[in-house]
Amino acid sequence: MSLRFSYSLIAPVYDCVVSAPLAAARARSLERLPRAGDLRVLLDGIGTGLDLPLLPPVHRYVGLDLTRAMLQRGRARQGGLRLELVQGDAMRLPFVDACFDCAVLHLIVAVVPDPLAALRECARVVKPGGRVLLLDKFLRRGERAWLRRALSPLAARVATRLDVVFEDVLERTPQLSLVSDRPALAGGWFRAIELVKLAVR
Repeated sequence: MSLRFSYSLIAPVYDCVVSAPLAAARARSLERLPRAGDLRVLLDGIGTGLDLPLLPPVHRYVGLDLTRAMLQRGRARQGGLRLELVQGDAMRLPFVDACFDCAVLHLIVAVVPDPLAALRECARVVKPGGRVLLLDKFLRRGERAWLRRALSPLAARVATRLDVVFEDVLERTPQLSLVSDRPALAGGWFRAIELVKLAVR
């Protein structure tokens, strides 16, 4: 089953499963976005738009998702935001290099089949000095988590991977540097991470 197909099916019930448990963690993550300025912000994996009511209205947003079903639900949460919705793949972003000031990746890096490709694509489209905010479930190096690892192949076919070690992905994305890494939910399985894109030397 492809992610495009499964998330098209999941879209009508997605909010019931995800909204309440992650609401506070989403809000804390998005507090890291600047409250002033006129920035261009990528919402990479916007889903049904659960982040939208929490965003500062001063910026210009581009929300990308793989499925039309998710984007249609996100549009209903647009409110007064300056928002453009784009159907596309987080592993092959349809944007030119260095065209965003910031990026938000909530529940997308551990969802896609290739987390490294998704993070590298994000690094490509963010300007040097730009911030990247992640909220997702990650294993840590050396963490056994045998049940999560065992279930990951099945879970990945339906909705999300359970075996992504973020440190391994970041290590292979040298354009990005860690600013902060905080536990967000479920005993630190979900983490709120802030990265910065390094200037080109």
